Amino acid sequence: MQHDSALRKFSAIVEGEEAYLRYYPAGEGVLEYASTFVPERLRGRGIASVVVRQALEYAREGGYQVIPSCWFVRGYIQRHAEYAPLVAN
Repeated sequence: MQHDSALRKFSAIVEGEEAYLRYYPAGEGVLEYASTFVPERLRGRGIASVVVRQALEYAREGGYQVIPSCWFVRGYIQRHAEYAPLVAN
């Protein structure tokens, strides 16, 4: 797992391919989690969930709130209520 703040993404290299979550600053102490991507041949293995969990833990530890613009991130938060307090109003 990697976090590249310059490219604004969290990523994982699996079998030589990159899965990632892209984010953007959205105000003071707020990050917009905009999109996730997993290469087609790697889908269905829970890789996106691992990347999203890493991104949400980063937000929690850094005191950030999150705007879950990405449908996958929104769904992950709905399934894992412990991350609901991170969602920006």
